[in-house]
Amino acid sequence: MSAYQELLSAIENPAGREILDPATGELVGKVHESTVAELNQAIEAARAAQPEWAASGHAKRSEFLHRAADAVEANAEALAELLSREQGKPIKNGPNAAFEVGACAAWLRANADTPMEPEVLVDDESGKAELHYMPLGVVGAIGPWNWPMMITVWQVAASLRMGSTVVVKPSEYTPLSVLGLIHVLNQALPSDVLHVVPGGGEIGQALTEHDGIDKIMFTGSTKTGQAIMRSAADGLARLTLELGGNDAGVVLPDVDAQKIAGDLFWGAFINTGQTCAALKRLYVHEDVYDDVCDALVAVAQQMPMGNGREEQNVLGPLQNKQQYDIVAGLVEDAKNGGGRVLIGGDPEAEQAGYFYPTTLVADLPNDNPLVAQEQFGPALPIIKYSDLDEAIAMANGLDVGLGASVWSSDPDTAVEVAQRIEAGTVWINKHGAVDPRVPFGGIKSSGYGLEFGVEGLKSVAAPKVISR
Repeated sequence: MSAYQELLSAIENPAGREILDPATGELVGKVHESTVAELNQAIEAARAAQPEWAASGHAKRSEFLHRAADAVEANAEALAELLSREQGKPIKNGPNAAFEVGACAAWLRANADTPMEPEVLVDDESGKAELHYMPLGVVGAIGPWNWPMMITVWQVAASLRMGSTVVVKPSEYTPLSVLGLIHVLNQALPSDVLHVVPGGGEIGQALTEHDGIDKIMFTGSTKTGQAIMRSAADGLARLTLELGGNDAGVVLPDVDAQKIAGDLFWGAFINTGQTCAALKRLYVHEDVYDDVCDALVAVAQQMPMGNGREEQNVLGPLQNKQQYDIVAGLVEDAKNGGGRVLIGGDPEAEQAGYFYPTTLVADLPNDNPLVAQEQFGPALPIIKYSDLDEAIAMANGLDVGLGASVWSSDPDTAVEVAQRIEAGTVWINKHGAVDPRVPFGGIKSSGYGLEFGVEGLKSVAAPKVISR
């Protein structure tokens, strides 16, 4: 039995719900659907384990996180294969399954190693005041299907480091990946500090309404985030919400189109476009518009899409039929709205998986649905502009603000433009490059709260002032 088969046999339930491979339609495995009673038991066990976990201190908890990272690395191949089969992303090529598993280990280690010392607020003849950060209790973590392992670790690692215990509810689309990850993590962690409860919307709602949950971390759609806010209101659970993106990129007229094309492509099409902070609408100055379009087409032609277990592929399918239909519908809207399809836009009528071809659409008005709505897939609209103020207004014109990017050969000019764009993060000559040391979060309807770095640790803890 292979390491992958051993991992799958440890987590699946032969009597459970079938999970199918989005690339082939084949059975990946079967997952148990938890009951609300099982969720309650998990929360009770996590709450019982939390005081001892909190009392163990930062150094000991960091040591456990490093052990958990070791366990992820020891099981990396099996985890990557499971992720590829369930989510669809290629195993090794491009920033895909092996990359995601590696990121899990990296974020565990970064959270373990980030210094977290009391902040001295006042220290003079009047006295001394320090700001400390204390454990919250039990964190409810609700993750998405696009980066199911990595984003689960984003939620779990910081919470554990700060002394809380965690109950995870994975997406119903990718539960096996998260079950596999947490099975591996729990080989290194103390009993009951980390639980996973797979299930559908009923379990998610029960988790967010539960009075035993002190904080909820959620990554997903704005609509679901709003529902979580309503569910959590009675219990006053703290919230970190990383919601929808529709990130804008603004290309200035001084760029070298050939030089930036590769980074533009991966900024948009990483994980087949299924990334909250991916580049989803590109504004290009008229002076370089044709050059950028041509350069992007040339890059796209070199990026094979297919089954993630076939070595040559760097792009996989969309993860589910619902998302496939959204992308297909938006591309049709773009065609009907006068868009010029540069590449793609014509999926095969008969195919086993949810493959939508890499698609670039030029000459669209800014109000076309492919521009105005988050597509979350492999279709990028390219909008021509002549005036920078107009481009910035279009970039800021939607009620989203997760990420954005500015592309220019002049660093000073790029920073000036970046300061005018409304987003939680603005990258320059790159897009979507997150770092565990650098805070990340959105504004407007893209959510609120920060993850990563010291600020991310603070967000999963309770501030306490000690004054003397």
